[in-house]
Formats: sequence, C-alpha cells, structure tokens
Amino acid sequence: MNLDFSEMRILLTGANGFVGTYVQQQIACDHFQDGHGASIDLRNAEQVAQGVAAIAPDAVIHLAAQSFVPESFKNPLHTYEVNFLGTLNLLAALKENGFRGRMLYVGSSDTYGLVDPTSLPVVEDAPLRPRNPYAVSKVAAEALCYQWSQTEPFEVVMVRPFNHIGPGQSERFVISDFAHQVMEIKGGLRPPPIRVGDIDVTRDFTDVRDVVRAYALLLERGGNGEAYNVCSRQERSVRSILEALLRLADVEAEIVQDADRVRQSEQRRVFGSFAKLHDATGWQPEIPFEQSLKDILTDWEKKLL
Repeated sequence: MNLDFSEMRILLTGANGFVGTYVQQQIACDHFQDGHGASIDLRNAEQVAQGVAAIAPDAVIHLAAQSFVPESFKNPLHTYEVNFLGTLNLLAALKENGFRGRMLYVGSSDTYGLVDPTSLPVVEDAPLRPRNPYAVSKVAAEALCYQWSQTEPFEVVMVRPFNHIGPGQSERFVISDFAHQVMEIKGGLRPPPIRVGDIDVTRDFTDVRDVVRAYALLLERGGNGEAYNVCSRQERSVRSILEALLRLADVEAEIVQDADRVRQSEQRRVFGSFAKLHDATGWQPEIPFEQSLKDILTDWEKKLL
C-alpha cells in the first residue's frame, strides 16, 4: 500500500507531546481540538467520537498515552484509563464514523519486560512480560489493536519504540536531564556535581527524528496486525552517554549518585533489533548519535543561557 500523505487527512493523538511535535513537522496532521483549543480527553467516548467525526481522517497516528513509568505506579487506574480505555474509545469512534484507512498504534518496548541477556537483541516474537502498570496498559492496548485489525474493516499497525531522545524532551527522561544539568553547570547556574541515579545500565537510544521517520514509513508500508521494533540496535551505557555530554560541552564535573534518583532496575542490559522494520520499509537510523547529543545540548543552551 502506497499512501500519499499530502492528499490525506491524518488524525494525530498526543500532538502536543515530545514525539507529536516532531510528527507534525514531518507529516501534516489534524489533531483533537475543540472550539476553545482544549485537548479532547480520550477517556471520554463522546468527545472522542465527536472529534473523529469533525476530522473524518483517512489515517490515524495514535501517540497519546500516560507514558511515565513512575507515575503509572502512583496512579495505575489513570494509566489504564488513558492508555487502554482511550485506545478503545478511539477505535470505536473510528468504526462509528465509517473509517476504512490505517491506524498506527504506538506502543512500547517496555512490554517485553525482563529479557535475559542471552536473548538480546530483542526481536518482535519475544514474549511480552510487562513488569509495571504502564507496560501492562500497553500490552492490553496492543492486543486490542490486533483484535480490531482482524475483525474490523480497517487496518492497524503496531510499533514498539525503544528509548528515544532529541531536542525538546522533558528532563524527566535521563538524557535530557543530564544535558540540562551539564548546561546549567556550563552557564554557572549551579555547582559542578552531576546528580545521577543508576548509570551502569545499558539502553537502546534512537533520535526522535529517526523514530518519526519510521512511523511515517510504517503507516504507509507496515503489515496489518503486525508489530515492529523501532530502535538503533546499539547498546550504550548511560554512564558513557553522560561522559559524552560532558566532553561535548567541555564541562568537568564530578558524578554523584543521588539515592532519590535511583530506580529499581532489574534489566541491566537492553537493545533491540530493527530487522523486521528494515525488511518492511528499508528504514535504518540515519542521525549520528553524537549529533543527537549535540542538538540536545544546544537546545538546553538556548533555553538556559
């Protein structure tokens, strides 16, 4: 299936989030807004149905979610309502409005849970073993999307992105947090120690601009009912990334572990395979990792200095 995005009305949920802003830069999208500019609550089925009817989309990119894992432990019900019930409301609204296009559902690699190091890189047929309420909500919503892809008259493609980074990301996320601290130290806005949690773990980071490019390709070429990893296949320690940020910013600072920042992490090593995505679309990461870090530092410099 070849889609001409310039001729389509694409509904984007989560439009004002970190990834959503990049999707809007790459693909012209409509998004849920009422007449007063307030976002529609996905938990409200009537509002969602009205929003879908107003936009009458040809395709959908469903990004909206409660995506902060610590928050999901504090308020699991809210996480389930937004991530699962919100997805159900969206699917039902699409059906009610005669939708016959394609929807891209954005899940998470967190659904894989604890993966034995001997099973790395993670591939899509690995078992889903969620270990936090956020991941549970994503497994449930993905299963829902698969069911609708098989029983309803429109197609759904699922993605499981691994960690992504880029300018504009909230400092709640580790690399943006480190870059923020580094640039504050560089500008004399704080004393030199860098406060960290557990940085001797590895993760798979991809530039958000590469991630969004994968989403566009999968919306066009992904298989109905199929799930795809979006990742770099590069295993990087969080410590090495912090050291790179300090080097790129020409900042010297002691690294101090802060007990309040340490999260329980049973998963010491993580990286995934994007072979299935590459086979379907030809995608592979294009932005050099060091360039991503430079762009994040520059973004914080503009905000702080």
